[in-house]
Amino acid sequence: MSGLPAFVHTTAVGDAELAWTESGHAVRPGRTAIWAHGLTSSATAQETVGMFDWSPVTRDHRLIRYDARGHGRSTGGADPEQYTWPNLGRDLLGLLDSMSPDEPVAGIGSSMGTATLLWAAVAEPHRFHHLVLTTPPTAGQVRAAHVVAYRAGADLIERSGLAAYEAASAGPPPAVLSGLAEARTPIAVPESLLPSVLRGAARSDLPADVELRALRIPTLVLAWSGDPGHPLSTARRLATVIPGAQLCVADTPGQLREWPQGVADFLAG
Repeated sequence: MSGLPAFVHTTAVGDAELAWTESGHAVRPGRTAIWAHGLTSSATAQETVGMFDWSPVTRDHRLIRYDARGHGRSTGGADPEQYTWPNLGRDLLGLLDSMSPDEPVAGIGSSMGTATLLWAAVAEPHRFHHLVLTTPPTAGQVRAAHVVAYRAGADLIERSGLAAYEAASAGPPPAVLSGLAEARTPIAVPESLLPSVLRGAARSDLPADVELRALRIPTLVLAWSGDPGHPLSTARRLATVIPGAQLCVADTPGQLREWPQGVADFLAG
């Protein structure tokens, strides 16, 4: 592991307090990277369970990991609109106002974090010098079934509690995650906020193609196979629409373990 730091910072962004860590060091100006995690996860969850080790990135980058509003140690309210992807993108830009006000950063995201990065980048592209879009979520017509599931999950939690939701959501992980320490990260959202978080996700989608085509930021899209929640169709769409984007697909756990070094090489290049 890369020596995960304890949370030592919080920053007020709008009506939320966002908790964040930093590790590594910037070997030269512009070497700050920010990690945006996935839905119901938290800043360091994937590293904690052995899914990723971002130490190749922290060797020459200052890496900021933050909890999205309502997740982990960050605060959030009851309005689902707070948790829509465009609003999470605004949160990220607000955090960058404090973390790196004068220099663009490298954005690395996972699932919901990938969506967060894209909404931030189409709003203020000058804030990013590289984008790494990991396991992009469902989008467009493919997203319809997940929207229904998010809304049903929110209703189930309010009706029967978190345990019932976790039982209903349980299922085998993609084969690409086999052999890792843990295939799934624990839910890092309070039960009282989780229905609002899910309903916010249900109201969300990726930016339109016309907005993505306008991006002029070096972009790496990392996808894994066999996961309907993070389909290759979205990854291929992003790699096709964003000018010059590269696509890398992992079909095996060994290929997945190569991602952190691949990201470090991409950022260095």
